[in-house]
Amino acid sequence: MNDMTPVPVVTVEGMTEYRMPNGLKIVLYPDASKPTATVNMTYRVGSRHENYGETGMAHLLEHLMFKGSKNYPSPTSEFTKRGFRMNGSTWLDRTNYFVSFTASDDNMKWALGWQADAMVNSFIAQKDLDTEMTVVRNEYEMGENKPVSVMMKRMQSVLFDWHSYGRSTIGARSDIENVEIENLQAFYRKYYQPDNAVLTVSGKFDPETVLGWIKDDFGAIPKPERVLPKEWTVEPVADGEREFTIRRQGETQLVAVGYRIPAALHDDYEPTAMAAQILADAPTGRLYKELVETGLATQVFGWPIAAEKPGFVMFGALVKKGDDINIVKTKLVDAIENAFARTPATAEELGRQQADQATMFERTLSDPEQFGVGLSEYIALGDWRLFFADREMVRDVKPEDVDRAAKTYFVRDNRVVGLYIPTDETKRAEITAAPGVDEVLSRYTFSEKGSEAEAFDVSQDNIDKRTTLVDIGDVKVALLPKKTRGETVVVQMQFNNGNNETSVNAAIPMLAVAMLSRGTDTLTRDQIDDKFTALKMEGSPFGFTTDREHLVEALAFVGDLYSKSTFPEKEFETLKRQTLVGLQSRSDDPRVKGRDAMTRHFNTYPQGDARYTETSEELAAEVEKATLEDVRNYWQRVFGVTKGTLAVVGDFDPKEVEEALKSKVIGVKKAEVPFERIVSEYREVKPARFVVDTPEKENAVLMARVDFAANLADRDMPALITADWILGGSSGLSNRIVTRLRQKEGLSYGASSNVTIPAFGNRAKWSIGAIVAPQNLAQAEASLKDELRKALKDGITEQELEEAKRGMIENRAVNRAQDGMLAAGWTSNLEMGRTWSFSKETEDAIRALTVKDVNAAIARIADPDRMSFVLAGDRAKAKAAGKDFFGE
Repeated sequence: MNDMTPVPVVTVEGMTEYRMPNGLKIVLYPDASKPTATVNMTYRVGSRHENYGETGMAHLLEHLMFKGSKNYPSPTSEFTKRGFRMNGSTWLDRTNYFVSFTASDDNMKWALGWQADAMVNSFIAQKDLDTEMTVVRNEYEMGENKPVSVMMKRMQSVLFDWHSYGRSTIGARSDIENVEIENLQAFYRKYYQPDNAVLTVSGKFDPETVLGWIKDDFGAIPKPERVLPKEWTVEPVADGEREFTIRRQGETQLVAVGYRIPAALHDDYEPTAMAAQILADAPTGRLYKELVETGLATQVFGWPIAAEKPGFVMFGALVKKGDDINIVKTKLVDAIENAFARTPATAEELGRQQADQATMFERTLSDPEQFGVGLSEYIALGDWRLFFADREMVRDVKPEDVDRAAKTYFVRDNRVVGLYIPTDETKRAEITAAPGVDEVLSRYTFSEKGSEAEAFDVSQDNIDKRTTLVDIGDVKVALLPKKTRGETVVVQMQFNNGNNETSVNAAIPMLAVAMLSRGTDTLTRDQIDDKFTALKMEGSPFGFTTDREHLVEALAFVGDLYSKSTFPEKEFETLKRQTLVGLQSRSDDPRVKGRDAMTRHFNTYPQGDARYTETSEELAAEVEKATLEDVRNYWQRVFGVTKGTLAVVGDFDPKEVEEALKSKVIGVKKAEVPFERIVSEYREVKPARFVVDTPEKENAVLMARVDFAANLADRDMPALITADWILGGSSGLSNRIVTRLRQKEGLSYGASSNVTIPAFGNRAKWSIGAIVAPQNLAQAEASLKDELRKALKDGITEQELEEAKRGMIENRAVNRAQDGMLAAGWTSNLEMGRTWSFSKETEDAIRALTVKDVNAAIARIADPDRMSFVLAGDRAKAKAAGKDFFGE
């Protein structure tokens, strides 16, 4: 026996599988009952293996395979001469080619030789593609004339967002017309190889003789060196019903309902298929009784698709043109989703379907040609013997299995409904091809010279030098004029209002500020919105960007919003509803739930104190209780624009703007309640660990926090912000936390830290946040703690410190180059009674830091034993992966 001799592997009911060293599998089914034989080659490649721009390629290649190969240049002529019956077919998971013929040694030898030569020597030529493309396109067009075919294609595309089962086997017309021959050739070379093929020979033949010919013909084909690409796309669970409408000319209406179902090898597949058949069978099926016999539909059907990956079932009902299709839709959905709940599957119904299936299995086995070709469907699932396993699976289904399957898969959130509505008045939006780049550019004349901007020096000394500081009443104002591209200018305003008593309910000032843009004594909300557009304003009444031309008018406009708002009742109800929906829509988000848990733990002031921080649920409750009278009262008594800080940066005339601020903005609305600054003081919070279950959420969050006593004026402030930068606060992907959780361990898409140090009071905090998968929460927590302990124990290196200094100082310079950041920086500096010299002093202190300084700062903030942790995610997903995060 040489190396190419097929080796027997297994025999089932008279059929034997052989394998060759090159990977080819052979199934022989000798049956002399008829004087015919069939040779069928199945390749485990179908439409699901196609890539972008190549849809329909597997089917197109099927056509080209009959155009000839090196040693069989005209197979179709030979088929005719020999009286062969032949065909090929392409489906989701496989492609097959078969010939059936009068049993003779000559015919068999020729058929085997052709299959072997076609496997490796097919022409796949451009000239053949040129002619066959139009044939396939015509096949495509035939399907486009059939409502059920059109519906099937559209149903697949809506059922699947990501998996390639969402693409019809016939492919897109544009891909059929334009696919490159090189793509087809590459596809052919990759998949048409012996290790991806199963050769089936059935009918009248001598097994030993045929095996010899197979060895001669296929033994010369080497085992391929290429490795077939892995597949990893898994369609996520459907999360809500979908519906689509097709409007085309025609005379028949069609309503279809599709559901995703398990793969053919899943234990639930046959019960699901049986449920579909019990529903859709005619004339005994339930849908027939519900829809056809009642006259609502003219025909019903249901097709479960057996596929290697999770597939689908599509039910349908044909409806007379002019009848109410929505009534049929409602009845059809109800019959599918509730029929078995109302009336469980009966032994009689199931027995009828099992008997039909048993007959099908018997008839298939009795016809060698049908069996040899039909095995392709089971080969596509992984093994030809699944034919026999499937026979047993069908036989073993129980009525309660049918009920359970229907209850599991025929449900609302897994449903897709399609309506095919014939119409003579189609309203198409045809999208024509765009012109080329050269043609588009040729239509325009461009100016060589653009607007110029000043080369502005962002050093703190220059910022202070170029800025004019003025006091307008109790408002400190910074005016920094500089030439900008487009003459843009940024305005930032921060007004101080209220006290500990008036600021207890956070919802009231939030709603009051939002209402300022919803109506004045002369402008409606729509007109206010139009005014923002006309004045080229982007932002809010308290911070916006405009240009030099519109700046003064924009300032007058926001002054009117401050002083002339009328708080329309209808707009308030709309705002309140929108705010509540927004809060509620995020209420089950792991980030919100995690933040709320952390907030509750760190609330060191009692509810009723302005320093108390509301959870999202508490804020929603405050919004719900808020009345228009409350909001108007806050605006009347508490809101004012007479105390605070204001900055203007960009292209403007300082004198003109100062005058506009004096006459049109500052002081136009005065508060009755005097302002008192609310200051939070540090209070120790004991470390704790909280876990929050967030069912059905794909993402999870890990949070950590520690509070400590610090103020921006403290000498170790530069060391604290540098420690944060090194550990997790830097803007890149190279700090310790993100390197560990993302770069090294791949646990988190985003992980970072942030140090918050107040200008007033001494309640500072260091916090960490990471987005992870639920099953990675426990590991992320352990890795984070380990990384912090390493920093605590070993400290940082000189190299880390030098890189941090350089990165921080350069990052701060980049920030100062942004006018919005400059304006915001000025409002903060003015609030503290400082200029940008404070920023320069901070950077000088950063440059002077030693490793010892930063390590001391790390010791203050990064001890995991002093920190509180929150883990929020779907516990069921974590437990299913064996990685529950509820225990530490």
